Amino acid sequence: MKPSVDLAPIGNCAVSALIDRQGRYVWACAPRVDGDPLFSALMDGSDPDHGFWDIVLEDQVSAEQDYVRNTPVLRTVLHAADGASLEIIDFCPRHAQLERTYRPLAFGRLIRPLSGTPRITVRLRPAANWGERRAESTHGSNHIRYLCTGATFRLTTDCPVSHVISERTFRLEKPMAFFFGPDEAYDQDVGPGMTAARDRTVAYWQQWVRKLYLPLDWQEAVIRAAITLKLCAYEETGAIVAALTTSVPEFPGSGRNWDYRYCWIRDAYYTVRALNRLGAVDILENYLVYLRNLVDQADGGHVQPVYGVGLEEDIDERITDTVEGYRGMKPVRVGNQAREHLQHDVYGQIVLPLVQAFYDQRMIRPGTLEDFHALEKVGQRAFDMHDQPDAGLWEFRTFARVHTYSAVMCWAACDRLAKAALHLNLKDRAADWADKARIIRERIESEAYLQEDGHFAASFGGTELDASLLQLTDVGFLSLDDPRMARTFAVIERDLKKGPFLFRYVEPDDFGEPETAFNFCTFWFIEALHQNGRDEEARAIFEEMLARRTHAGLLSEDIAVESGELWGNYPQTYSLVGIINCAILLSRSWTDVR
Repeated sequence: MKPSVDLAPIGNCAVSALIDRQGRYVWACAPRVDGDPLFSALMDGSDPDHGFWDIVLEDQVSAEQDYVRNTPVLRTVLHAADGASLEIIDFCPRHAQLERTYRPLAFGRLIRPLSGTPRITVRLRPAANWGERRAESTHGSNHIRYLCTGATFRLTTDCPVSHVISERTFRLEKPMAFFFGPDEAYDQDVGPGMTAARDRTVAYWQQWVRKLYLPLDWQEAVIRAAITLKLCAYEETGAIVAALTTSVPEFPGSGRNWDYRYCWIRDAYYTVRALNRLGAVDILENYLVYLRNLVDQADGGHVQPVYGVGLEEDIDERITDTVEGYRGMKPVRVGNQAREHLQHDVYGQIVLPLVQAFYDQRMIRPGTLEDFHALEKVGQRAFDMHDQPDAGLWEFRTFARVHTYSAVMCWAACDRLAKAALHLNLKDRAADWADKARIIRERIESEAYLQEDGHFAASFGGTELDASLLQLTDVGFLSLDDPRMARTFAVIERDLKKGPFLFRYVEPDDFGEPETAFNFCTFWFIEALHQNGRDEEARAIFEEMLARRTHAGLLSEDIAVESGELWGNYPQTYSLVGIINCAILLSRSWTDVR
């Protein structure tokens, strides 16, 4: 079976897994999302010996799969040639328990016969040491212990344990339950216990979705994107990862195989911004805790663009040879070299979400004067770095420039601090930050604007373009009716648009010429079309992007222009943010129907 990103995630904001259309676990890491994969089949060829968990139906002929409405609880139905069928329900428990949220490092699986007498084989083969081998196991009367790397898991089940150990094919004549979680005793009857956990998990998610403010149109797409963005949050610390996978290449044989299981300040900024538009303030508040700790940790100095979900700085990149790679395409990377980069836009992406706490009365913990003064250290760093070369938001590995986008985000940091200071009645500080913002603006307008061509370039003194210039209006640097913005949009459309999709840039970089479009940039382009009054075109491209989603309603990072095939890590938070933002912009108003 050829690996694919056509996968459905489940999770509970502590642990997550990706499940294929046949109900097979092919990817999950422990004890955290950036840990060792206990299910590694996605990265281990077309017929891996281990690193998966499946329910094999004898003489299976078809399968169907969907989520329980408004939840990440997954339902798979398998059909056999003789008419027998069975249902598999997969979920990670998440619900209230003892006045706190219960979100264990655990996966729940319920199976039951639907018709006929299905004959099944349960194959649970977790991996150890980055897919190098099957995890060793021991067992008792109703459980099996698996010694995975970084965590020991215990399967508790009312299925005969010997059937699982020997992978014996047997009749499924009654419902069965599986709890694959911490190495501790399951303190109740597993069947009723897991059924109740499923029901409570369904209720939790449906209540969470019920509180979202949704656009009138494309609600299904927005709900699925929002749920999945929440699954990318590591609730213990507030971190938000860029994707759940590592090393799915940006296009075949590209070598652009990156580990995205970490918290990029930039990606998280866009994520909480989109969720905030839906009213999901819970994720924003928790992420602000992560940011405030990061601000204290940096103490006015250098901030990495990416950290571990526990605020770890040391996420050095290495290559592992223990798995074959996605469709055999190596390298498989663990860690990310971007942690060594200078990417000066991060200072703006720290300030912009944190200043909301000074205004937003919904928050349990409003911003304080001490918070403002701590944030001023970040603003000063933004001012100091606004005209210094960096790797840019596209994380170039072999050259540095003064990137326009980075400078604009530094301007935004100073601009927002000036406004927050006024709100806090700190007039002297407001004047100081407004002056700093003015200095940065003048520098950008003199160094990045091409007078003869009438548009902005992607770097100071350069002539190249990149899609991030479309963000100049989004952060308020240019107004929608500014002719310089109109011209910048026009040349981006001319040079970076291929078919309905938009490339980040087209010049060769460290790895040659890009061959796939970047989904988030296409969504930026859709927003720009709307801003330019071209709503019919915007809607057409938006519908095209929605049609390219997986069966789970999600997108990866990149898309092949000709085939429409998805590439890059999955599910990609950037891409899901684009779905939410564009749906809100392009939807009809609720006043049209009520």
